[in-house]
Parts: sequence; C-alpha cells; structure tokens
Amino acid sequence: MRYLLVPGAGGQAWYWHRLVPLLPDAVAVELPAADPHAGLVEYADTIVAAAGPDPGPVTVVAQSMGGLSAPLVCDGLDVRELVLVNAMIPRPGESGHEWWAATGHALSEPMEVMHHFFHDVPEDVTAEAMAMGEPQQTERPFDDPWPLPAWPDVPTRVLTGSHDRFFPPDFQRRVAQERLGLPVELVPGGHLAALSRPEGLAAALLGVSVSPRR
Repeated sequence: MRYLLVPGAGGQAWYWHRLVPLLPDAVAVELPAADPHAGLVEYADTIVAAAGPDPGPVTVVAQSMGGLSAPLVCDGLDVRELVLVNAMIPRPGESGHEWWAATGHALSEPMEVMHHFFHDVPEDVTAEAMAMGEPQQTERPFDDPWPLPAWPDVPTRVLTGSHDRFFPPDFQRRVAQERLGLPVELVPGGHLAALSRPEGLAAALLGVSVSPRR
C-alpha cells in the first residue's frame, strides 16, 4: 500500500520528512503553492502525478489545507483510505476562504507561528524550518469553490493532534461530526504532528495502538 502524503499551506514535501521513513511506501507530495495560477484542480493533478505510473492502491493522507485538494484525487487513483490529519473539511461549493466563517473557527488569541504551530516541534527541526524561510502560499486555491457534489465514497478517518492549538480537538470533533458524521481519533502532538510526533502519527496510520499524550 502506497501512502501519498499531502501537505498543508505552503505545499512543502519537507513537512513529511520525519514521517516518510516510518511508513513502508510513502511519497511526500510537493504542491505548486507559489504558482498564482494553480487552484484545487491543479493541486489534485499534482497529487495524482506524484503517485507515479500504475501506483496500485493508495492511502491518501492530507494535513491541514490539504483537506481541500486530497479528496479530489479519488476519481483518478485507487484510493483505499482517505486520512485527514488536523485537516480542513470542506462542503460542496464552499471555498477555502468561506470555510473559516462557515465552521465558526476562532482562536482565543492572535495567531502566532511558534505558539500555534511549532510549540511542540523539536528545536533542531524548528531551526531547520525557520532557516528555510516562510513558504509561499498564494490565495488561488482558497478562491475555488470545492468542486465535488459530495464527499468521496471511500473510507475516511479524521485524526487530530491532542495538543493542536490551531484546530483544537473540540473544534475538529464538531466539524467532523457535522460534515462527515465521523468521530476523530486523537494522535500525539499539535498541528504539525508529522514534525513533532512522527512516530505516533505513523502508528495511527498503520493501525498500531498509540497514546495521545505528549
């Protein structure tokens, strides 16, 4: 089973670099996040191309903003499971910009990169990320209405970091229930769980029992 790993905003395959060695056959997708002409369809085409020729059955894993584009590949690939990790869950016709108000997303304090994203990421990994600079992300994919008439008819799981400060577990539980009728599974770590707790995320993806505690 090949794992296709779809990153969130910024589109960097690097986000998955600590998780890839822990899965039997994983491909980290690099999305065209800096391309002002690339919308959700182009993102989906990139994911399908990254799977390679004749990839066989795949599990598609989508983090954060990746939840907007990853479901679009289910018609082009043999997707056996769609796994959302701290991900946006869109409704038909809803744009990424509209998602925030539609879900009632709100933070109790102003968004701050270290507090909301890197608070539990190891110092050396954080330093590497900071040295790379902030990845570019155009607004283009957030402008597109989500094009599917319904959620894909494939098995779907919703994983959420037990210490996610950006999409907190209670928020994700409500959205997942309202939009997919699904529960969430807690995994260790925050919003960037693949950087902070890759072993716990790998265990969840592989179906191994894991504690959500830090």
